[in-house]
Amino acid sequence: MDSPDQITIEHETAGKNGRFVHRAEGAEAELTYAEAPAAAGVRRVSADHTYVPDSMRGQGIAGKLVDALIDTARAQGWKVIPRCSYVVAAFRRHPEWNDVLAD
Repeated sequence: MDSPDQITIEHETAGKNGRFVHRAEGAEAELTYAEAPAAAGVRRVSADHTYVPDSMRGQGIAGKLVDALIDTARAQGWKVIPRCSYVVAAFRRHPEWNDVLAD
């Protein structure tokens, strides 16, 4: 089991889509996104899927995946469209992320 300090998130991209992933003991947790139509010249991504396998649950990994998405959105100037129920709930809990929330 990983401690929160040992959770390493990688950002993988494939064309206009990508994912944030954590690997441990042969398993993967991920948050995937797909590019959405830009608005006012700003890149928008749709956070469409978050998955954490049973063996990794209860360690805060899903939250770390969303944190990585938010950090990347801020660094790259993206806006995020939350489509996955976990990401929707995370945005509700974190109004300080409204700067990257797509209209």
